[in-house]
Amino acid sequence: MSLIVQKYGGTSVGTIERIRAVAHKVAAARTRGDDLVVVVSAMSGETNRLIALANQISEMPSPRELDVLVSTGEQVTIALLAMALEELGCEARSYTGSQIRILTDSAHTKARIEAIDVERMRADLAAGRVVVVAGFQGVDGEGNITTLGRGGSDTTGVALAAALNADECQIYTDVDGIYTTDPRVVSSARRLDRITFEEMLEMASQGSKVLQIRAVEFAGKYQVPLRVLSSFTEGNGTLITLDDEDDMEKPLVSGIAFNRDEAKLTVLGVPDVPGVAYRILGPISEANIEVDVIVQNVAQDGTTSLTFTVHRNEMKKALRVLEGLQESLGATSITTDDRIAKLSLVGVGMRSHAGVAARMFRALAEHNINIQMITTSEIKITVVVDEKYLELGARALHTEFELDATV
Repeated sequence: MSLIVQKYGGTSVGTIERIRAVAHKVAAARTRGDDLVVVVSAMSGETNRLIALANQISEMPSPRELDVLVSTGEQVTIALLAMALEELGCEARSYTGSQIRILTDSAHTKARIEAIDVERMRADLAAGRVVVVAGFQGVDGEGNITTLGRGGSDTTGVALAAALNADECQIYTDVDGIYTTDPRVVSSARRLDRITFEEMLEMASQGSKVLQIRAVEFAGKYQVPLRVLSSFTEGNGTLITLDDEDDMEKPLVSGIAFNRDEAKLTVLGVPDVPGVAYRILGPISEANIEVDVIVQNVAQDGTTSLTFTVHRNEMKKALRVLEGLQESLGATSITTDDRIAKLSLVGVGMRSHAGVAARMFRALAEHNINIQMITTSEIKITVVVDEKYLELGARALHTEFELDATV
């Protein structure tokens, strides 16, 4: 008997028929003898609907009240799935994040998990019940409902698997695994049988939407075996592991990730003195805005410009912070651009191969794609380009690094 945590996304539970199909899948696993904890998202489109309601009331809703509102989506799904399981003769109990007591910090709309109480879940499992848990949500130390950010149900699933020391965490979604890139953009993309946590972390951080980055971080930190599967088709999916022991030599590049949800801000004409980067980015951090790519350039006149990227939804918030700092910084101007995108090569094979960046830059140049910013790590090269060239760039790099070759 194994302890399995299964997570089903919004498309997997988007209709009553799909909820019934998930119930049959869960019941079949229970019949095989596995103990099951099932984490579900809100029904497809429900979270967006709730946010739209909030925006009709307020242009900038209170984060606390927004969490109270959007957390109701998952509460509907857990109850419906538990009912569907009971109809199949499979005893089940549904719980919200606060009932399980998924304890988080108080950063509303993007809270982080601090602790999980597993006693209630273990008692139900011991009694032969399937435990159905609302993803995406928790509760802070003062009893306030919190949410983990978009895609947070993945994090809930992996965190519960870690807390319960589960044998495997299975993420069911609308795709049948991790691909070399988005097959909707590159038709020749192919599914990977396995990928390392390190590569998956880079893929997720650079825009791959299959798994949330915090979920991958959790899985890697606590060594939770993680598998991505389709809710709609049978198959082995993609296994995410600590390393890929089956391959003597990893491919040079394992995948291409990209992200359209980027915006760029540039602070111009700031005196080039020690601490200027902190004076700009410190307040941005204090406003709970995550910064991604950073480039600083020093001019001959003794001034510097600092450019950084943020999520597109936070550009206006970041701009307000910078406008409040402009006079004290002595900046001549602040510019923004919300029509950019990130394009990344990812692969642990890069560690032992030279010339990857040159090949990447040549392939983009051959398609007249200008590079605005560059950042690298041991296993990743990321460039910022004009959004209109993103898909062309992805296809060019997929071909250049032979990711669509027959394997």
